[in-house]
Amino acid sequence: MPRSANSAVDKALDLVEIVASAEHPLRLSELAEAADLHRPTALRVLGDLIRRGWVQRIDDHYLPGPAVLRLPRRQDALTALARPVLEKLALETGMMVNLQVLEADRARVIDVVRPDRLEMISHLLGEALPVHRYAGPQALVAGLPAAARHPYLQLAQDDGYPIGLLEETLSEVSRTGRALERNRLVGCLARAVPGGVCALTVVGPVGEFTSPAIPPLDSALIAAIGSLHSLLA
Repeated sequence: MPRSANSAVDKALDLVEIVASAEHPLRLSELAEAADLHRPTALRVLGDLIRRGWVQRIDDHYLPGPAVLRLPRRQDALTALARPVLEKLALETGMMVNLQVLEADRARVIDVVRPDRLEMISHLLGEALPVHRYAGPQALVAGLPAAARHPYLQLAQDDGYPIGLLEETLSEVSRTGRALERNRLVGCLARAVPGGVCALTVVGPVGEFTSPAIPPLDSALIAAIGSLHSLLA
């Protein structure tokens, strides 16, 4: 017997798709309208999705849950879609470029394009990176509502990192749209795709991240983010 277009499964999948594709966390009223559901129905279905980990609620907003973020096929599809963008950006800048997605308290590197000249820099493919040490997680976490940042800040606090300093950094990233990290050897510049689906990070020798060098790198990164956003739309 064919299921109704208004079945519980349809309602749940509609809401997961809307939450996952939204450019910013949505409120209940926005989700109900987008899914063409009554608010009480949307609230009930969202409650089930939250319990199963497909959606998470932060204050009055709804975001993709850990079950969505852990889907291997989702990451595989994102990697395949983004790969040409990474390759183009690496060719244009001469830098290593990586693709990151948020997990429960870190961001994971799911793809990397590394030019031969930068083989001495670790690619970190598959690594989960904390927000207090890397630009990619900063670009992603800065786009979250304040309450949703807690797991990422807690990890930094547990590691002994000053939370006030990290919050200042995230505020600056939120204001400028970009995260910049430079240590003794390596420089990183990162931006998140609108909606926080993923982030691109440009990585190279710190000597190539001078003040005059950053604007052209950032321009290339902005163009790449725009291309990736269009592909994901």
